[in-house]
Amino acid sequence: MRISVTPRYREQLSSAAEARYVFSYTVTVRNESDRSVQLLARYWKITQGSGEVHEVRGKGVIGQQPLIGPGQRFRYTSRAVLDTPVGTMEGAYTLLDTTTQRPFDAPVALFRLAQPAALH
Repeated sequence: MRISVTPRYREQLSSAAEARYVFSYTVTVRNESDRSVQLLARYWKITQGSGEVHEVRGKGVIGQQPLIGPGQRFRYTSRAVLDTPVGTMEGAYTLLDTTTQRPFDAPVALFRLAQPAALH
């Protein structure tokens, strides 16, 4: 499994005065194996610039538990709302190998969420 994430700051939905910083992120899950897998669950660790950590667990993604065939990809976009202009996310997906019926975790590497003006 190859997982890539592209984050984007959503200025029009954010408000510094209200300490509300909205980010969208597009995730692409590529199945590079020779077996079909089903994405069953997600886990996200979201860390604010202040160091505060919030964890999210749930079934599937965006209301779906997609089946991803060999050589196929699944892409979706979601969002995160932070209290600070900079933060990070990392996590994992729980997938099911449909041939063996065994679940396994695929890690999602840490990625940065940052308001463009907050970068040096």
